[in-house]
Amino acid sequence: MERRTFLRGAVIGSSAAAFGGTLMHGAAYAAPAQPGAGPYGALGAADANGIQLPAGFTSRVIARSGQTVAGTSYRWHNAPDGGACYTDGAGWIYVSNSEVNPSGGASAVRFDSSGTVTGAYRILSNTRQNCAGGKTPWNTWLSCEEVDRGYVYEADPYGVNASVQRAAMGRFKHEAAAADPVRKVIYLTEDESSGCFYRFVPTTWGSLSSGTLQALKAGTATSGSFTWANVPDPDGSPTATRSQVSGSKKFNGGEGCHYANDTVWFTTKGDNRVWQLNLANNTYELAYDDSLVPGGAAPLTGVDNVTGSSFGDLYVAEDGGTMEICVITPDDVVAPFLRITGQSSSEIAGPAFSPAGNRLYFSSQRGTSGSSSAGITYEVTGPFRT
Repeated sequence: MERRTFLRGAVIGSSAAAFGGTLMHGAAYAAPAQPGAGPYGALGAADANGIQLPAGFTSRVIARSGQTVAGTSYRWHNAPDGGACYTDGAGWIYVSNSEVNPSGGASAVRFDSSGTVTGAYRILSNTRQNCAGGKTPWNTWLSCEEVDRGYVYEADPYGVNASVQRAAMGRFKHEAAAADPVRKVIYLTEDESSGCFYRFVPTTWGSLSSGTLQALKAGTATSGSFTWANVPDPDGSPTATRSQVSGSKKFNGGEGCHYANDTVWFTTKGDNRVWQLNLANNTYELAYDDSLVPGGAAPLTGVDNVTGSSFGDLYVAEDGGTMEICVITPDDVVAPFLRITGQSSSEIAGPAFSPAGNRLYFSSQRGTSGSSSAGITYEVTGPFRT
């Protein structure tokens, strides 16, 4: 199903955190008919892993920071963050960043066709505070450093090829990346209070060794048209990349980024918004803004990593908030999909679907203790809409 574009100016929200809700086409806000009115219904009681899920869904722990991954000798990294899944024969691989500085990097877990863990290993080392990133169409992982003048690294999820630093993609406080195979570009978010939204245009699609970094130019409104302009010095020194393009639109703390069907969505944590670029007509708008939800009880707070399902639903992970992953449906409903209990000092990161779309992977970065050494990586299985 092709995801329908949100109408410009629409507000999505809920009258209570446990409710799904929708506000369509400027109509008056109305609470849903019943609690948990999202596509999967209300959340149940917390399971043995402390996760509240809709009926029919189950969770399991895949890995814990500092402990060996079950069936392997590999110790899982600290502070698991952004992630993605890759097909591996009849099985698949889940890749996860490590948001610590120094060390950082990324690791991978390999699964067979039944979902049994068959291996775990390092794919990127000796980098700094690897936060989010993105999957490329040629099946590599772009791991982004969330530090001043950080780099993007291209890593091999299969653990065969050495990782490569991609300096041409710019040096700034990177967050996430999303590939657009139609326009043959990579979109990039910047985790600064006055950050830019970028795209990288490779010289040759399929190679990130050279190309042009561009920043989005637009007005100060929450909707309108946009253009792109070249960043003169992607190295970002002595002038930061976000200060080089006159008229570049500023975003308050860029976070997750996802592309599908001529649309790219990204989140900004400073103002708790989900933005969308409609690439077919070069316009932008808000897909979600918690400040416009009536009653101040938004269902989605602390927006962070974002991914999409084959059905067209967006899944947005919370950094703090109520420790939920919320779903935004193609018909503009926002509702909690899951909630992690007992981990209020953590954040949810790295949501990614298995190739078949029936398993969702994600991490609680700091677990129950609030320490980077207490991260937990989970899998949720169930009747996802595909």
